[in-house]
Amino acid sequence: MALNLNTATIQELDALPGIGPVLAERIIEFREKRGGFRRVEELLAVPGISERKWQTLRTLVEVGTRRSGSSSSGARSERNGG
Repeated sequence: MALNLNTATIQELDALPGIGPVLAERIIEFREKRGGFRRVEELLAVPGISERKWQTLRTLVEVGTRRSGSSSSGARSERNGG
């Protein structure tokens, strides 16, 4: 099961390959400033996440809702094309 970028702790992120405590902190700061991740590709905007590192991480992480309580299927249709 992939790690949810919107609920992961620093310790969980730190356990990912190529992610240390400093980069884990940056990911969480990015998440808090932006109100959460909408797409895994947004990791590329985090300073320190290169294309190569993202290629390694993309199958290990996912984006879900920020709440980890009830899992309602909140399928929103966003008009972002693509």
